[in-house]
Amino acid sequence: MERAAFLLKVREDKMEEYKQKHTEIWPEMLDALQRHGWRNYSLFLAEDGQMFGYVEAEESIAKSIEGMAGEEVNLRWQEFMGEYFEQLSGRPDQSMVSLEQVFYLE
Repeated sequence: MERAAFLLKVREDKMEEYKQKHTEIWPEMLDALQRHGWRNYSLFLAEDGQMFGYVEAEESIAKSIEGMAGEEVNLRWQEFMGEYFEQLSGRPDQSMVSLEQVFYLE
């Protein structure tokens, strides 16, 4: 298992919509995430749109991201959600700023 964290920036004018979309995540997207080892996956959103994501990948985050890249539902979700983010360099899942873990207390 690997813990991973990342940042993205949600457009301030789209924050409420973004939150609403996450109450309606497609069941097939949730299934794909689980099939590819995404566990304990959480998203946190600050008032300025800064989003922090945390996930525990079953094997590795690289393997989990690679698996999702081959899922048609993920490609549709990324396209659907792309309008909610600032400063993308490709799809949202290709634009995440990875954070280095510097401390862990179990």
